Amino acid sequence: MEWFKALNWVAVVEWLNTFVASLSPLLASAGVPEEYWSLVAFGVLYLGATLVVLLFVLILLKSFRKFKQPQQEIDRAAEKDDDLSAAEITPIEPEHLVEPEPEPEPILGLFERLKRGLSKTQSSLVGRVDDLLRSRTTIDEDLIEELEEILITADLGMQTTQKLIKSLESCRARGELASPDQVRQLLMEELEKILKFESKPLDVSSASPFVIMVIGVNGVGKTTTIGKLANQFAQAGKKVILGAGDTFRAAAAEQLQIWGDRAGVEVVCHAEGADPSAVAFDAAKAAVARKADILLLDTAGRLHTKVNLMEELKKIRRVLDREIPGAPHEVLLVLDATTGQNALTQAKLFNEAVPLDGIALTKLDGTAKGGIVVAIAAEMQVPVRFVGIGEQLDDLRPFDAEMFVSVLFDR
Repeated sequence: MEWFKALNWVAVVEWLNTFVASLSPLLASAGVPEEYWSLVAFGVLYLGATLVVLLFVLILLKSFRKFKQPQQEIDRAAEKDDDLSAAEITPIEPEHLVEPEPEPEPILGLFERLKRGLSKTQSSLVGRVDDLLRSRTTIDEDLIEELEEILITADLGMQTTQKLIKSLESCRARGELASPDQVRQLLMEELEKILKFESKPLDVSSASPFVIMVIGVNGVGKTTTIGKLANQFAQAGKKVILGAGDTFRAAAAEQLQIWGDRAGVEVVCHAEGADPSAVAFDAAKAAVARKADILLLDTAGRLHTKVNLMEELKKIRRVLDREIPGAPHEVLLVLDATTGQNALTQAKLFNEAVPLDGIALTKLDGTAKGGIVVAIAAEMQVPVRFVGIGEQLDDLRPFDAEMFVSVLFDR
């Protein structure tokens, strides 16, 4: 505030009087009364000073902007350099990442596939037998009794179980069963004997065409079994013809046609509701005319308790025999393993209508009742030709008694 005190106020007042006097002519010409000249002069002075201050402020702002703009450009350039550096450091990901191919599942051998398919039966039968034998150190009547219960509940059937128990008791009486391991070994040997009884093998080269008549109740997988057999025979180089004799079930012929297309074999079919014997007749004629190696004839699924339907099977058999002497060379009954003892009942009643030559046991992989294989072989004396252990084309396997027992008792 020193500059304010140092002002010469007398000079300032004189300058203001001079300024008012210089503006007087202008004010007079503008019609401003004399008594207001000083006030208007000071107003003009104030307005001028205000304009000067505003002009000064604008100059300062403009100068500040000019100073700030280069700094911003410098900052932006620095940021751009940083981004470029980051881009150089950060690896660029490819647009399409190539995922590594999954490792193929190991191809299982027949033994392992059969073991996987029979896992439920193994647990239900041999697993319980092993649990019992591990808990005992001596072979006594109690052990034999508990073992008998396990065999019956594993669907081996009463007749088969009594035969096995009789063999165990005989060996025990002779002092040949001194340990639980010997009991286990004896069971394996006896089961193998039951399953390996003397029977006519399936020899499709024994006749040309070799006629296989496939029978069974609805829902056991009859048509699927025919399709898988057709594929296997075709893969072996055989000329195969399928006969769609199931004319009662809706779309049965279409289903068989799909299987025929997969296997690359011809299918003989009639309209839905046609006489099954007529289909058998045409299929037999076609097999002979085309020099087929094998004729697989599907038949209508039927309840084994329906006498009239069972009589129809006899009629189909007569038609086949008339057209191809000795046919059918194989009457194959398809059974569902999951039905247990009911499958054995079906086999007995079908065998009364048309003598059976073999059995195909399906869905063995989905049940703990695989012991029915032993019951059928023991009571029916009809060989089990094929077993189904899965849904794939090659999961219908020829039955091997020795391998079957080895898989069940494999530790």
